[in-house]
Amino acid sequence: MDASLFTKMLSDKSVTDLKKLGYKYPQADIKEFVELLDTGFYKTLPLKDFNGGNLVYLESVAQVRLSAAKVLLTPQASTQLYGVKAMEEEIISTFTIEQIDTSRDSVRKILSGYAPSDESENRIYGMKKGLEFISDPANKISEETIYQLYQLTIGAFLPEEDRLLPGSKYRHDSVYIVGDKVEHTGLPWQKLPDYMANLVAFVNEESSMNDLLKAALIHFYIAYLHPWFDGNGRMARLMHLWYLVQQGYSSALFVPLSEYVEKSRKGYYDAYTLAEQNARISGVLDATPFLVYFIENVYHKLGSALPAPSTTDTFKKALEQGGVTEKEQALWHFVLSAYGDGTFSTKQLEKDFGNAAYATIRSFVLKFEKLGLLTPQKYGNRVKYQVTK
Repeated sequence: MDASLFTKMLSDKSVTDLKKLGYKYPQADIKEFVELLDTGFYKTLPLKDFNGGNLVYLESVAQVRLSAAKVLLTPQASTQLYGVKAMEEEIISTFTIEQIDTSRDSVRKILSGYAPSDESENRIYGMKKGLEFISDPANKISEETIYQLYQLTIGAFLPEEDRLLPGSKYRHDSVYIVGDKVEHTGLPWQKLPDYMANLVAFVNEESSMNDLLKAALIHFYIAYLHPWFDGNGRMARLMHLWYLVQQGYSSALFVPLSEYVEKSRKGYYDAYTLAEQNARISGVLDATPFLVYFIENVYHKLGSALPAPSTTDTFKKALEQGGVTEKEQALWHFVLSAYGDGTFSTKQLEKDFGNAAYATIRSFVLKFEKLGLLTPQKYGNRVKYQVTK
């Protein structure tokens, strides 16, 4: 193939959709293009497809901006295990993706420490326990801890027919993901122990792959294998977060990754479909469509999820100069955790914080507004505040 034609095809915006690329170029060119990718451009991964072939991805196409990693690496001064507001959105969004009914009031109730009162709240409680589990650095990723996470988060709340057999970490029968037609068949259950052991080895080995891409690939592979009868999507998203936490991305649990996925849900499912559709054309399972989806729709949209570095620096400076009391520091950490980039009123903060008089709350808000850390938002005669971006 002519080098200029190959370069043109590689830079084509349809490069992650071989069927669409086939509408623009002759099939002979598509065949030669894929062969060239296979000989020198695909990065081979130590994960297997259902036929035993290696997964691949195009490193030149799946590029994450450094700013995305910086957002997730931003240290959190909060003593919270996770951002409460972020995890409220995470739970609501992950359930919405899987079409599980829940309510924001119930999520807030469970995250506030109340006991569940029905089946829906049991599921929320499971997610809360799962988030607490993956936030603990002592819980390293292994087959045993993945099983513990699954049982804690999902398995304990399933009907009898969907539960794992005693002594089994994975499903014991076939599973089909069905839309208008059968869209995906999970890995034959007999192969799951070997494939999951291989995934855990990949998770824990040193590799040259970008951490954010590796987390997204783990996410993709869990959903591809479908190791359980139910809850595979939730587990894929939890595993994604868990890997980032294990790699030291301290803000991973302070941004609602699933909220970004839910907002682009069609693209999320289409990315899985594209990967399998391309494999039928090329004979290679290329994870690039999913990685590109995640880069464009999640990672590169995280910039506004956390306070601007200048806001964090301003707070640190005021703290170092003795301009912030212990109570004000606690209130600031609470605001970051409880409201994220949302708005709140002084009355709401007084009620939610629960350990300060209204005069203290009012003084804190006015002082932090003056410091430039809080920005007022006027709604008629009412004023709400938001962490300065």
